[in-house]
Amino acid sequence: MKFMEDENGKDFSVQLMTRMLRLEDRADSLVAKIALDVGTRIIEGALAPGSDVNSVELSERFGTSRTPVREALLLLEKQGLVEIPARRRPTVVDLSRTPVKDIYDVRSLLSGNIAELVCERRTAKDLAKMKEGLERMRQACESGDVQAYFWANVSYNDTVTSVARNPVLSELIDSLGLRVLQLRRRSMSPPLRMERSLADHDRLFQAYKVRDGDLARALSGAIIRDAYRALSGGMGAHGE
Repeated sequence: MKFMEDENGKDFSVQLMTRMLRLEDRADSLVAKIALDVGTRIIEGALAPGSDVNSVELSERFGTSRTPVREALLLLEKQGLVEIPARRRPTVVDLSRTPVKDIYDVRSLLSGNIAELVCERRTAKDLAKMKEGLERMRQACESGDVQAYFWANVSYNDTVTSVARNPVLSELIDSLGLRVLQLRRRSMSPPLRMERSLADHDRLFQAYKVRDGDLARALSGAIIRDAYRALSGGMGAHGE
């Protein structure tokens, strides 16, 4: 798919993942390109949990030795996306081994704090920018493009986090790692999930608009809980 671009013409997904991998100073390196390629395929579901990650194929495709490939996969291992067993081929982490409930409990707490701060600190310009992001979500939903909706949703929530103007909260969100993006993408898969998500975000936007911090906190928590339920339905007892 073609990723959505920001006002500078850069792919949002690339910027976000580069930031979360802390590769800003090496964005053009082979390690970064390989990590982004494999990470994106895992997040979007092209590489399923438990599947092998072929280091030889990656070396050939990127025209490089195994060293940059291994370094890239080690970065993804730290993010909870890849497992590198001794003397065995790397694999995509099995989500049954991911502490999904714990992750979503933390996300719920952080999102509630962010929602309250947005109500306190947002400006008219912030509100306009959030509305633009919400409209991109709406367009993707109306076209039935789950992948586009997912990235539009991630971009919108990244904007919301920035509006809270709390660098510590932003850092905590990023510290949850790329595995959160993988979980969030999977939670978008059930039928009518996009439509429910969009309706929930419309209601939350209205709370931001009228600066109702209590309502915003409650709605943001409900959105995270609904995402967890959607994910749990697709993963059985193991998680979201």
